[in-house]
Amino acid sequence: MSLKIPPLQGWLKSLPSGRQIQKFFEVLSRKERKIFSILLILFSLSSVYLITDFYISHTEIKPALDGKISEGVIGQPRFINPVLAAANDVDRDLTELVFAGLMTYDQQGQIVPDLAESYEIKENGKVWDVILRENLVFQDGSPLAADDVIFTIKTIQDPEYKSPLRPNWLGVETERLSDLKLRFRLKDPYPGFIETLTIKILPKKIWQEVAPESFSLTVFNLKPIGSGPYRITKILQEKNESARIQSLTLEVNPKYNGAMPNIKKITFVFFDNEADLAKAAKNKQIQSFVLSSLKDKELFENKGFISYNFDLPRYFSVFFNQKNSSALAQAEVRTAINYATNKKEIIDQALYGHGQVVDSPILPAYFGFKEPGAAASYRFSLKKANEILDNAGFTVNSDTGIRQKTIDKKLAFEFKSTLTKGSQGTEVTELQKCLAKDSEIYPEAEVNGVFGNKTKQAVIRFQEKYASEILIPAELTSGNGEVKALTRKKLNEYCFGPNQENINLEISLVTVDDPTLLAVADILKQQWLNVGIDLKIKSYGFSQLSSEFLKPRNYESLLFGEVLGQVPDLFPFWYSLQKKDPGLNLSLYENNEADKLLESIRQTFDDDQRQIKLEQLQEIILKDTPALFLFQPDFIYLTSPLIKGIEAGPITDPSKRFVGIENWYVKTKRSWR
Repeated sequence: MSLKIPPLQGWLKSLPSGRQIQKFFEVLSRKERKIFSILLILFSLSSVYLITDFYISHTEIKPALDGKISEGVIGQPRFINPVLAAANDVDRDLTELVFAGLMTYDQQGQIVPDLAESYEIKENGKVWDVILRENLVFQDGSPLAADDVIFTIKTIQDPEYKSPLRPNWLGVETERLSDLKLRFRLKDPYPGFIETLTIKILPKKIWQEVAPESFSLTVFNLKPIGSGPYRITKILQEKNESARIQSLTLEVNPKYNGAMPNIKKITFVFFDNEADLAKAAKNKQIQSFVLSSLKDKELFENKGFISYNFDLPRYFSVFFNQKNSSALAQAEVRTAINYATNKKEIIDQALYGHGQVVDSPILPAYFGFKEPGAAASYRFSLKKANEILDNAGFTVNSDTGIRQKTIDKKLAFEFKSTLTKGSQGTEVTELQKCLAKDSEIYPEAEVNGVFGNKTKQAVIRFQEKYASEILIPAELTSGNGEVKALTRKKLNEYCFGPNQENINLEISLVTVDDPTLLAVADILKQQWLNVGIDLKIKSYGFSQLSSEFLKPRNYESLLFGEVLGQVPDLFPFWYSLQKKDPGLNLSLYENNEADKLLESIRQTFDDDQRQIKLEQLQEIILKDTPALFLFQPDFIYLTSPLIKGIEAGPITDPSKRFVGIENWYVKTKRSWR
C-alpha cells in the first residue's frame, strides 16, 4: 500500500479560507478564543526555540575574514626591508608582517618551518640543507625559490650594503642545489643557526638591479614586495617638505603561503612621541600599541584596554669597563656595588612593579635553567657592602660622605731592569727620552736606544741631583751611572709621576636618554651613595651614545640592555674576542675558562649538555663581577577588547608580538559544523 500525496494545488484548496478562519473565531466563545491564542503563542515560541536551538547546536562561532584595526607606533618607517630593518623598531614591525622567512616562531616560542618544507643537519652541524615548499610566490605572483634566498643572504654579507645583520652571516657559505633546495655550510657547528634561518627573504628579480649606493634610497623600501601575510596598499603622507608618513595601510596578502589572517586590514599610525600616541589611544583613534611608559598600564586598563604581557629574553645591566676606571678595576668595589643595589626597589619605583629581578646573564627563569648559587647572587645587603669597602681600605670622608683610598697607580711605562753601559732596547730609549727633558742632566738629548757614555754621564748627573734619595741610602759618595733599584725608583717617579694616588670612590655612568633608564640611574645613584660611592650620570640619544661611547667603549660604566635569542647564545656578549666593535662584550670581559665554555656551548646541539655548560658559565661570570645585572622589564602590549585571539607567550623581539596574527580577529560568523 502506498501513500498518495495530493497535488499541491488541491492541497492548498483544502486549507480554510480567510472567511472561514474569521467564522471560526466568531463561533468560539471568549474563553475559547483566549485559550486558543495562548496555545498559538506557545506553539510559535516553541517553534522559534526549536529552530534556534537546532541552528546553534549545529553551527559554531568562527572568526570572520573581515574587520580592521589601527596600530599606533612611535617613529617613522624607513626600511621595510629585512636586510636593513634590524636597526629600527617600526621597520621590524612592518617587515614581520610583509615578509616571510625560511623559519619562523610559533606562539610557544619554538622555531618551526615557514617557507621551508624541511631541513636536515649534516656533518655534525656544519652543513644545513633546506628544502623549500612548492609553489611559493611573492605578493606580485612571481615565484620564490632558492635563488631569492641566496641573493638575500649574499646581500647581507656584502659590506657595501651595510646590513646590521652581517655579523650573523659571516663565514656562512650558500649553495644552490635546485630551485627548491639549498645548502648552508658553516665554519663550525652552531645550533643557534636555526634561529638565523628566520631571516625574511627579498625578491631577487626586483632588488638585483639596485646598486649598493641606492639600496637604502629606493622606493621599494617603503613599497616592498614580500611573501608575508600582509601587503602594503596605501601610504598617507603629509603634503609639505617633510613628507612625513602619517600612516601605512596593510591588507591581507591573498598569495600568502601560510594560514590566512582574519583581520582584513591593519593601519599603522605613526607618532612622534609617546604623549601623542597616548592621546590617540585615549581618544580611541588606535586600537593597539606597545606600552613604553610602564606607569600608565593601569590607566589604560581602566579605559577599557586589555594588556598582554609577552616574555622577552632581554635584561638590563650596568656593564663595568675596568680599563677606564681604577675604582672598578678592583674586584672589591664591583662586589660591593652588587651588594649595595636593591633591585626590587628599582623595579617598584622605576618600572612601577612591571619587571623581574635578574641575577644572571643566562636568564635562568626564562629558559628554565638553575638559578645561581646564593653566594654568587649578591643579595642586597648594605652591611655586607660597607664591610667589603672597609676591608678594601676605602674610608669615608666625613665632609663629603664619599669614600677614598690611596692606591698604586698604573704607570704609562715602568723601568724594571738593571741598565748599564752597553744595554740596549726600549727601556734605554725611554730612559734617554726622560733624561732629555732636563738639559742640565742630558744636554746632548741623544735618543738611540743604546746605553753609551753620554747616557751614562747623564745618569750620573741625575744620581747626584737626587743624591739624598739615591746615593746616600746606598752609601755612595758619587754617581756610578748604573740604573739599579734606588735609581730605578726615582726615575719611575721623575719620568712618569708618583706611583700612588688618592682616589675618591667616584664612578661615571652613561646611558640612553630614556625616562625609565634615567629613573633607574637616579635610584642607583642614591643607593650607591649609601655606601659612599659617588655616581656621576650622563645620558645621550641612542645615535650619539652608539658612535661616541658604545663603539669605542668610551665609558667607565654603562646602563644598557641586551637581548638573547630563543637559543641562548652568550658568545657575542662575553667572549674575549668580542670586546671591540662590532662585538657586544660591553664589559670587555676576559676569562680563559669562560672562553672555552662559550666556544663549547656554541657547538653543542644536545639541549641538556648545553644547559649544564651555561649554568657553569653563569657561576664563572658572576664570580668575576664584570657587570651588575638588574632586571627584565615586562613587555606590555595593549589592545582594544574588540581584538580577540591574541595569546601572549615567549617572543625574541617586540615585532614577534605579531606571531600568530592569523588567529587574531575582530568579527565573527556562524558556520555549520
